Amino acid sequence: MPVISVVTPVHPPSLPYLAEAYESLATQELPPGWAWEWLVQEDGETGLLDGVLPADERVLPGSGRRGGPGVARMMALTRASGELIKALDADDVLAPGALARDIAALADPSVGWTTCRVLDLFPDGTTAGVDSDPEEGPIERGAILRYWQRNGYVSSVVAGTLCIRRELLLDLGGWMALPASEDTGLILAANASSDGYFVATCGMFYRKWPGQVTASAAHNDDAERLARMRLIEERAEIMLAGRRGRAAPSRTDRGSGPGSARGT
Repeated sequence: MPVISVVTPVHPPSLPYLAEAYESLATQELPPGWAWEWLVQEDGETGLLDGVLPADERVLPGSGRRGGPGVARMMALTRASGELIKALDADDVLAPGALARDIAALADPSVGWTTCRVLDLFPDGTTAGVDSDPEEGPIERGAILRYWQRNGYVSSVVAGTLCIRRELLLDLGGWMALPASEDTGLILAANASSDGYFVATCGMFYRKWPGQVTASAAHNDDAERLARMRLIEERAEIMLAGRRGRAAPSRTDRGSGPGSARGT
């Protein structure tokens, strides 16, 4: 039976939202013959998940040495059995049909990964979209990277919606060993290495709340953030050049900017 593995790193502030994340997963309708599993990985070994998760054999909690979200995601991957790997942050919610749409898009062997439309979810329950979404359909190699460079390191898609073939994920080295933006690094590497597909139907509700990591001062420190973006950019450009069989551009040829929205 083919399996889609949903990977969720957890840190203490996001714990109250896990129940909603599970409900959004439990109500997914998959194509015949498919199953899902949920790899919930604590960043550390504090017993944070004890007694919190439902008694569902498809839910697989884990813990390990503290190393940040990228390490937590990779440790979850060590326990995953699926041929497809789907990202889901602990404080976000899958929209109905999200996994089925990912699976359908990845039925095309030329597609290595998918992302989808996201709606911001505010504390009062209201939602709002953004204007940068691509049209439904294939995303050619390098397209997201070029947009990101030209728009101040702001992505046209949300990295947290990524669904990727396991083989491609491992070939890329997984999530980057960064204190933040590790998912941005992965999606830009995937885009530099393989064609993808954008699903224009909303697949995820991105929760906006004061405790979210992307709202923290540390995440948005200008100097650290710029260093992360430049490293992500350099890796993606080298990958893109390698796949096309040409020399990588010099540092002086690269776009740069201080953007602070998606993909940071």
